[in-house]
Amino acid sequence: PLFDMRADDAVNYGAIGATIGHEISHGFDNMGSQFDGDGVMRQWWSEADRQTFAALGARLAEQFNAFEALPGKTVNGQLTLPENIADLVGLQIAFKAYQTSLNGKPAPRIDGYTGEQRFFLSFAQSWRVKRRDEHAQQLLISDPHSPPEFRANGAARNLDGFHDAFGTQAGDKMFKPVAERVRLW
Repeated sequence: PLFDMRADDAVNYGAIGATIGHEISHGFDNMGSQFDGDGVMRQWWSEADRQTFAALGARLAEQFNAFEALPGKTVNGQLTLPENIADLVGLQIAFKAYQTSLNGKPAPRIDGYTGEQRFFLSFAQSWRVKRRDEHAQQLLISDPHSPPEFRANGAARNLDGFHDAFGTQAGDKMFKPVAERVRLW
């Protein structure tokens, strides 16, 4: 459901590209760093790299802790951290791949949207879901994945490309100041 042969590259990179990037990134995150290239449990990060990554992860966890999924119920940023990292990195990788695919040429405007805007809209649409509050509450305390709306918005607001594509400004709901954006790779 995340790939459509009839869709333009921006749409496919935003949906399936971000998902592929998400899965690949798990091999290089706080969990994947515990296993070497042969799958042997051996720490291959330097201590300095681990500390830097932990500090960035803590900043990302703080961002997700602030998302209120249900009245009075917030996301547990530490529980969901590995998946939030993968969402952010997957989106970063897919956006870079999409830009590279353009070979320096601008993407065409389609239905009034730039290629970059279609990329991010597609990413957001890939997280569409319907659920009852009771189920959402159950998932909030047991699922290592953030609720879908926060997976979409939490990752996107950390990418400069998102802000450039939509011209966000202070006061906009999705705006995040440059100094507060988490960049992992």
